[in-house]
Amino acid sequence: MAKTYAEINEKIKKGQAVIVTAEEIIDIVEDKGIKKAAQEVDVVTTGTFGPMCSSGAFLNFGHTQPRIKIGGGHAYLNNVPAYAGLAAVDVYIGATAIPDDDPRNKVYPGEFEYGGGHVIEELVAGKDVRLEVSSYGTDCYPRRKLETLVNIKDINEAVLFSPRNAYQNYNCAVNLAERIIYTYMGVLQPNLGNATFCSAAQLSPLLNDPLYRTIGIGTKIFLGGGTGFVAWHGTQHNPAVKRKDNETPQAGAGTLAVIGDLKQMKPAWLRGSSFLGYGATLTVGIGVPIPILDEEICRNTAVRNRDIWTQVVDYGKNYPNNIAGSLGEVNYEQLFNGEIEVQGKKLAATPLSSYAKAREIAGILKTWIKKGEFTLTEPVQTLPGLESGATVKSLRERPIKQSKSERRD
Repeated sequence: MAKTYAEINEKIKKGQAVIVTAEEIIDIVEDKGIKKAAQEVDVVTTGTFGPMCSSGAFLNFGHTQPRIKIGGGHAYLNNVPAYAGLAAVDVYIGATAIPDDDPRNKVYPGEFEYGGGHVIEELVAGKDVRLEVSSYGTDCYPRRKLETLVNIKDINEAVLFSPRNAYQNYNCAVNLAERIIYTYMGVLQPNLGNATFCSAAQLSPLLNDPLYRTIGIGTKIFLGGGTGFVAWHGTQHNPAVKRKDNETPQAGAGTLAVIGDLKQMKPAWLRGSSFLGYGATLTVGIGVPIPILDEEICRNTAVRNRDIWTQVVDYGKNYPNNIAGSLGEVNYEQLFNGEIEVQGKKLAATPLSSYAKAREIAGILKTWIKKGEFTLTEPVQTLPGLESGATVKSLRERPIKQSKSERRD
């Protein structure tokens, strides 16, 4: 018998809802079967905690005396550039931004990179952050320079807005080149020396709702230790990838754009991170509740690591040249066991995301719902699915014709 969001929320308010994590539902389905599990369980909680480069925060500092126009000028937070092409005292700090004048921005192997993700973590931790602004000055905003310390308690608004988080599956990375390479998938040893991967697999939000039946615009989520919402489908959202019979995508597919109040969040779940030879990012904790509206949704939440497959991709020769064909498939049971076989060679596999933290997030979200502190929201619009025809395009480079004034004799 189908359930509704309203019915489940009423049970949550009365303390009668049955809430389990995405790990726990696996055993329940195996023990009781899909039909009975779908009847008994109301919500399945998921979690993921991994580096998510397409993250950042909007900040509004309030006006100075006299006023200054940050918009159109230049702004730095702890020497990290923030985007200032907004209104007078709004900026956006991106997770991967790094200092202009720091020699480490040359990304030498072995160097620690401080960037926007670290600034966001320090703000959330309540630390003072140095703000430097230079502007051109106008009649209404005459001030041209500003150097001060800012604190999240004093900022008007601090909003985490990430255009692409919580990837639905991702590559397993290896290196066929004859030298060490430094990538966003970590350090990859030459000649198939190791493998890295990044997913919470059977705990991951979009792998528990592969067809986006419950996750959409307006879905309330655990975000960075506070509450947030799905704002849109994320950039590079690509549902039209190869899928297994259980509808699970076998490569990167859906993504989420998420938003939430940075002032509610905690540094344990928003961590500035640095990848050797690559740069800075932000490790983000996200948890999504999945209402068990019917048997199909219940069946999808019972997916196991062994049933989730991903592609092995060479980042040494092929990936940089956009010819990233698959070297084969592996499942997440193999990956989490720490060893896979590629082209007849066994190699160690290590995760970039934390499965233990993902489990903790799913548990925290379960507790919030059981206590009645967190209810479900029905999406106002579902994410683009297979029927949408949404695909990810590569950039088509075109020659730029010079005008006569630009040509040299």
